[in-house]
Amino acid sequence: MRCEYNDGFNVEYKGSLRITKGDEVDLFVKESFIPANVKGDLEAAALHNSCGELRQAAQEATDTIGDAWKHE
Repeated sequence: MRCEYNDGFNVEYKGSLRITKGDEVDLFVKESFIPANVKGDLEAAALHNSCGELRQAAQEATDTIGDAWKHE
């Protein structure tokens, strides 16, 4: 599933997650590195074909990654 948003973000989920925004952001997360709860939300968004849910799940994924950096 791929969604493009008015603010320039693009989110693509095909097992792995990719978030881009022009040349400023290019984040790729392999499927095996996505936490189970986030993966469940990404799968649900794809099942519902909901770009709103996909963006929310992508935000949850990036928050999780940010939290990992803080705890190192």
